[in-house]
Amino acid sequence: MKARRSMVALAAGVAASALALAGCGGSNDPTPDPTDKNSFTIGVAVIVDHPSLQLIRDGLADYLAEQGVQVRYIDENAQGEISNAAAIASSFASNDQLDLIVAISTPVAQAIVQMERDRPIVFAGVTDPVSTGLVPSWEASGTNVTGTSDLNPNAKPIHLIHEILPDATTVGVLYSSSEANSQVQVDAYKAEAAELGLTIRESAITNSSEIATGIQALAGVDAVMVPTDNTVVAAFSTVIAFGQQNQLPIFSADAESVSAGTVATRGISYYELGRHTGEMAYRILVQGVDPGTIPSLVVQETELKVNPESAQLMGVTLSETLLRDATIV
Repeated sequence: MKARRSMVALAAGVAASALALAGCGGSNDPTPDPTDKNSFTIGVAVIVDHPSLQLIRDGLADYLAEQGVQVRYIDENAQGEISNAAAIASSFASNDQLDLIVAISTPVAQAIVQMERDRPIVFAGVTDPVSTGLVPSWEASGTNVTGTSDLNPNAKPIHLIHEILPDATTVGVLYSSSEANSQVQVDAYKAEAAELGLTIRESAITNSSEIATGIQALAGVDAVMVPTDNTVVAAFSTVIAFGQQNQLPIFSADAESVSAGTVATRGISYYELGRHTGEMAYRILVQGVDPGTIPSLVVQETELKVNPESAQLMGVTLSETLLRDATIV
């Protein structure tokens, strides 16, 4: 391990400069006591500022705190840039103080897994860790990697749109072509739509500056579905404004986006996903469990959230039955 550390020393120097320019985070947590067996340093990386990703971070920290684990967190944010994700990965790989790395979202997880092959990595909020190359299968990986997925087979988001808009025939999907997790969801939407006789129209963007053009390309569809796409959610106000101005219903796979103005979602609790992530970290750090023996976890529970005010602005009337069964935001 030490030999490999020296190999990334040069890259780490470049990474440090890149992180400073990117304005990535650091840590104000106290340095753990090295004599305390329940005292650790964890590096946490996210791809971008995002309410759901923050909830994962909160759930992780709350779970470990409840277990009496003293943790110094080194937090980094790639600000939506893949180059920054690579810099963070290099910085973490060269930091011998880290006992464990938590990679929140697919892009940063991919960058970190490529760089760090020794210390434990727990990914979180990754839609499909198998197809994106993080682990060889959903079973125990046999490597230094495990984690939690937000791929929820019980959510059925296109069915929810059909339930709310039974006359809809075409659903637009706005997503970033650079995020593998989004493509996985788009493929799932197509399969789900086929069951209902609906058509999916795709609008793929490459960065947040293309959001306005991307959503305008979906004019004429009956509704728009936004997957858990970090690039789109980072500039979500543009999408919501277009939906309200054109009475085009916007739905989301991300439950926190309902508060930002989408009509509804049936999705997972990212806070609970974070707690599951914290439980994995606890097993690895405190109980000494090999991460390679812990299967990747898919959270099965779903929650229905609706935003009646935004629905009205987008020309949608929500049924009393739906409102009774949902959390209203």
